[in-house]
Amino acid sequence: MHLGVIIVSYNVRDLLRACLQSVHEDLARTPGLTAEVIVVDNASADGSADMVAEEFPLARLVASQENLGFARGNNVGLRLLGFGSQRSEVGGQRSEGVLLLNPDTELQPGALAEMTGFLASHPRAGGCCPRLNYGDGSFQHSAFHFPGIMQLYLDLHPIPRLMNSRLNGRYPRPLYEGDQPFPVDFALGAALLVRGEAIDAAGLLDEDYFMYAEEMDWQMRIQRAGWPIYCVPTARVTHYEGQSARQFRRAMTVALWRSRLRYYDKYHPAWKRRLERWLIDRAMRGRLEEARAALAAGGGDAGELRDQIAAYEEILALLQSGSGNADDAD
Repeated sequence: MHLGVIIVSYNVRDLLRACLQSVHEDLARTPGLTAEVIVVDNASADGSADMVAEEFPLARLVASQENLGFARGNNVGLRLLGFGSQRSEVGGQRSEGVLLLNPDTELQPGALAEMTGFLASHPRAGGCCPRLNYGDGSFQHSAFHFPGIMQLYLDLHPIPRLMNSRLNGRYPRPLYEGDQPFPVDFALGAALLVRGEAIDAAGLLDEDYFMYAEEMDWQMRIQRAGWPIYCVPTARVTHYEGQSARQFRRAMTVALWRSRLRYYDKYHPAWKRRLERWLIDRAMRGRLEEARAALAAGGGDAGELRDQIAAYEEILALLQSGSGNADDAD
């Protein structure tokens, strides 16, 4: 199999170095697998692009002058690999599969062999993901059911005993601990291998998502095109999670809810969208009141509370304006 690997990175130079090293090491131990590695650097200020150019000369570096976000950044890589409107313009060997990989991940030995082997032996599978572990070795859910009202409610009002249940979109832990692949609705974009034919069928990622929910939207379209997604638990990847997003907490909080609203508007019926917006509105108003009260009382970090207040106000403005609406909403 000829594989494309796309890593979209922002200001995580040391993590990116470790990620690229893990890719090259796993490629070296996987006979019959070749790959083109593309790094899209989203205008990092920490020397990430220079590091890639100096230490990984075989990787194809795209040093963007602006932060493209996750969807646009990955689409740059997909087009370079011959997908989308530029397909006919790209010469050379076309990738049979594309691995989207976060820069805060490290492939464990054999991960590429397990995932590409699964696609090779299951020609109707559209894509697959590995089992993820956090940096401390603890388990992370790597795949989920498409979101519904209950998942939204639990996100806004967590109930500890239900957070890892089917009601919150989780697959049973024993499935991850077994050695058999299992079908999922969608996988996290931290490590997602997609068959080239499935990309052709579904198209590229929706660039109206800056960050969050874009991989969920993409896999919804892939599934609807007849290409199911699976988790391959024998493939292991370490995920240091959210290192880029943590650099802009307020902006990323707003981006999360803008993306969720877009997803709801694209795929959910009108009655469900109204209920979802009502739930979000009530929760954000409650959080806004709490943050304002804490700031007035002098409790907590004032700067952090002001950021929270600004974020909640922006989200409420999105709800009131109808921002996030998709052109093709039902």
